Amino acid sequence: MNKEDLKIVYMGTPDFAVESLRCLVEGGYNVVGVITMPDKPVGRHGSVLQASPVKQYAVEHGIKVLQPEKLKNPEFVEELRSLQADLQIVVAFRMLPEVVWNMPRLGTFNLHASLLPQYRGAAPINWAVINGDTETGITTFFLRHEIDTGDIIQQVCVPISDSDNVGDVHDRLMLLGGKLVTETVDNILAGTIKPIPQDKLIQAGDAELRPAPKIFHETCEINWNQPTKKIYDFIRGLSPYPAAWTTLNGVQMKIFESEKVMPSELQSQCAGSIITDGKTYVNVVTADGLLSLKTVQLAGKKRMPIQDFLRGFHFTDNASFGLE
Repeated sequence: MNKEDLKIVYMGTPDFAVESLRCLVEGGYNVVGVITMPDKPVGRHGSVLQASPVKQYAVEHGIKVLQPEKLKNPEFVEELRSLQADLQIVVAFRMLPEVVWNMPRLGTFNLHASLLPQYRGAAPINWAVINGDTETGITTFFLRHEIDTGDIIQQVCVPISDSDNVGDVHDRLMLLGGKLVTETVDNILAGTIKPIPQDKLIQAGDAELRPAPKIFHETCEINWNQPTKKIYDFIRGLSPYPAAWTTLNGVQMKIFESEKVMPSELQSQCAGSIITDGKTYVNVVTADGLLSLKTVQLAGKKRMPIQDFLRGFHFTDNASFGLE
């Protein structure tokens, strides 16, 4: 069988998933259907429905789109079965029931934005940067019952520099992911894949497994009692979205960019204390030094460089972040 005859059903929702779909379509692969989330209400009153990026791409290219509310719905399952897919591909979608992932004769594989078995979960890119890792990657693996635990097909390693934020790493993985998805399809067609059980990698490795749980608003609050490097990594691991935040006089401030500062002497102020000249810089005391804020956004205001922020805001004496 060649790629033009292989029937593929593609499942995904956000921008990250569009690149892999684009590579399949432009590569001449036979995508017979796309499964994505239902249109999302947007606008002030939620009166406007917005299609997912994957749906928008699929519609533009005349691909059949299914948007089930529930993946176990018998009508959806039958409609999916009618597409007679040989292979299903999942990129940034949702957990599938067995009746769905076990349907195609060649199985269902997922593209995950980490070097599995590390960072199983919903936010692998964020947590790799937050934890200060110098390397991450992408993995294709066959779906099984437990989330992100299936046999690994292929992996690609990607370096993380100390200046990268999660947006930088996201875009790099997104582009490489599209190439890896098509390579994985080609190798499945050629019969050259040799899937590796993740348990074997876990037994062979000596590193502790790190999870990648979903990130919520409260997850993003900065703890100024931590070391400078840890806070610096935390900020870039959440930038540009959803963004790390702190409070100033009970008002939330998002911090998108910062810089590590090596003070000439240990600061005597409490963690979270603000040191500023009121014009060009804002340094914050941490557990072991200082962190210089570079790009911020006060609640209700625009995102801006710290110098612009200081033109319209004056810190009181002994101001400190994290105090209500």
